[in-house]
Amino acid sequence: MKSPPMMVYATVGSAGEAKAIARNVVTARLAACANILPGVTSIYNWQGGVQEDQETVIILKTTLSNVPKLTDMIKEGHSYECPCIVTIPIQNGNIDFLNWIDSETLSL
Repeated sequence: MKSPPMMVYATVGSAGEAKAIARNVVTARLAACANILPGVTSIYNWQGGVQEDQETVIILKTTLSNVPKLTDMIKEGHSYECPCIVTIPIQNGNIDFLNWIDSETLSL
């Protein structure tokens, strides 16, 4: 495996925005796969007050070496001033799937 597998969790303002970002990063081979989960209610502090919004979650499967460019590409297509983009290491799993992530992403 060229680089450890990672999951990237991000939230966006709409399903359309999520699909556009997901399509861009998968086409660029910065992520092997994207899962889009619409209809998430988010409650958070922002600019001095508690906010509540409907958001869409994107979960991307990638490799550690792709995370910096993947993060940049998500931010480029994102409508938020300060988007949530965080990584989660994949410790174990179906080795065939993890090898697939490795084969379907760029080697950076």
